[in-house]
Amino acid sequence: SENPLFSTSHLLVPKTKSTAKKPKQNKMVQAYIDRIQEVNPLINAMVKDRFSAALQEAGQVDKLIEEETGGEEVLEDRLPLLGVPITVKEAFALQGMPNSTGLLTRRDLVSGVDAPSVALLKRAGAIPLGVTNCSELCMWLESHNHLYGITNNPYDFERIAGGSSGGEGSILGAGASVIGVGSDIGGSIRIPCFFNGVFGHKPSTGIVSNDGQYPPASGLQIGFLCTGPMCRYAEDLIPMLSIMGGPNANKLCLSAEVDLKKLRFFSVPHNGGSHLVSPVDAQLLQAQKMVVRRLEADLGVKVQELFIPQLKYSFQIWGTMMASPGKDGKPPTTFAELMSEGGKKVWPVWELFKWLLGFSSHTIAAIGLALVELFQSSHPSPFILQQKESLQQEMEELLGTDGVLLYPSHPQITPKHHHPIFTPFNFCYTGIFNILGLPVTQCPLGLSKEGLPLGVQIVTGKLQDRLSLATALYLEKAFGGWREPGKTTAKP
Repeated sequence: SENPLFSTSHLLVPKTKSTAKKPKQNKMVQAYIDRIQEVNPLINAMVKDRFSAALQEAGQVDKLIEEETGGEEVLEDRLPLLGVPITVKEAFALQGMPNSTGLLTRRDLVSGVDAPSVALLKRAGAIPLGVTNCSELCMWLESHNHLYGITNNPYDFERIAGGSSGGEGSILGAGASVIGVGSDIGGSIRIPCFFNGVFGHKPSTGIVSNDGQYPPASGLQIGFLCTGPMCRYAEDLIPMLSIMGGPNANKLCLSAEVDLKKLRFFSVPHNGGSHLVSPVDAQLLQAQKMVVRRLEADLGVKVQELFIPQLKYSFQIWGTMMASPGKDGKPPTTFAELMSEGGKKVWPVWELFKWLLGFSSHTIAAIGLALVELFQSSHPSPFILQQKESLQQEMEELLGTDGVLLYPSHPQITPKHHHPIFTPFNFCYTGIFNILGLPVTQCPLGLSKEGLPLGVQIVTGKLQDRLSLATALYLEKAFGGWREPGKTTAKP
């Protein structure tokens, strides 16, 4: 049957550049509020709204526009996101909003300040509508917790929205938000963007502040966590990243023109066949091949297909580096310790027993992660460390300052609810790039035969974010970008 989310989603397709110039922002903000109220009962993406405050702020924007004597161009230069509605992952501090990250013991916590990345967007004129769901403590690829429940994919309510920024991906994919804020330590921006058919960007390490989100990174994880933009339209990625990065964004030279015909393109179809990871779905392989053919036909470039053997160990590399002590020699905070925040100490084995009896306040995914930590070796494998160093060197030499790599976003098309429990290592297709510190843009590529989003990761060298962002803009025009849920399926 037709997806009910398609009923009015075609009415809400403004891009931030155009919405910023609308004379009546309160009407546009109200339109998004109406859309959220229509779809959220079906997808459970937004967990707390601030609609009344948003409408008041939109009214103030309208008054500011009316009183500006220098024309809207003056306001656009000073406030590039003036009046644009945004949504924010609940793991980020947004003043007056909860910041529980799905943990029951943090259910009464309300943020008194804004996270730096959120503050910069608000300072640019954006109007937050509310906060969106995430996985418990942001460490699972399904957005589910016992405080807010489970988030559904707008293209199929029986399927996951991804994690940990799944609420953000779902509300964007449903046409109920146009731009949003996410975070990514193993694919938490890119996986939800892939599953929900929208754009997302994991920036180069150190560009956007990670402060003001829970849980904070520790150990070497501080260098792997990234905060970045999630959008329905590719053209909004650069303005958002320019704002969210503050002065650090200057390192990326985002305003510099990119000539795609002068770039070197590579395509890696899979990670080499790790026995821990599912094979890449045939439709995703075909979509990536179609991108290769389109690049070669339109740009006259030669896309070289590669097989990089070290990628076979992506999960082992990610797990080893995530568990490693920081520069100060201190090990990272354990997942069990994070689960104990504000409450009694969590014993993973006892928590599993409680879960089997239906008494645990934690999800099975969170309990499973805490259990895995009990069996992790404190001595990293020299072989895995060698593979990491070898991969790091090879990727940096391969990409340089003009290389672009195409790589699957995930081996599977959007799974059904709870199915990731049986394929817990599939996230390593995204997680490896957190360890390598490389910027990655997630780009949608139309819909599968089942009507589910297809996509690809676009990877570039450190601080070369503008190359992947420019490629995403090209692919949006070539393959259509975001598609409304419920529309007739179309091959890329």
